[in-house]
Amino acid sequence: AISLVLTACLDHGDEVILPEPFYANYLGFAHAAGVNIRPITSTIHTGFSLPKIEAFEALITAKTKAIFLCNPNNPTGGIYSKEDLHQLAKLVKRHQLFLIVDEVYREFCYDGESFYSVLRMEEIEQHSIVIDSISKRFSSCGARIGTLATKNKDVIATVLKYAQLRLSPPSM
Repeated sequence: AISLVLTACLDHGDEVILPEPFYANYLGFAHAAGVNIRPITSTIHTGFSLPKIEAFEALITAKTKAIFLCNPNNPTGGIYSKEDLHQLAKLVKRHQLFLIVDEVYREFCYDGESFYSVLRMEEIEQHSIVIDSISKRFSSCGARIGTLATKNKDVIATVLKYAQLRLSPPSM
């Protein structure tokens, strides 16, 4: 689902900002989609919370089309706060970016932390895309059955075209 979303929403050479450390396969997905990752470092000293909004804004260029998060984060386990996500939403809206969030670990929150989905943020409902998978929730690691959720009809239409193309290749 990640490669599909990147291909549907970004053009070859576009950039996506991604907090690091991040799941190593994101590099392969971005490469396959022809997208460049602009990493933004989070540290253990801050509990791997989101970097300051100013740091995100400093990385935005004309080629930046999205900010990508994994929340809760893989590999750190860090959970982004509701307040931080709303600050990021303002930035996303101001710069007309997509906020793509891999929420596959949303049911794995510990130490009293609570999860907040970007799908609850009405102010960016046309900018947010959530990626999910059955592999974690149903302990089916390796099962590559993913979904995406968005209210953006253009994204849905584009993803549907890619999905139909992949499901129905022409015969000889």
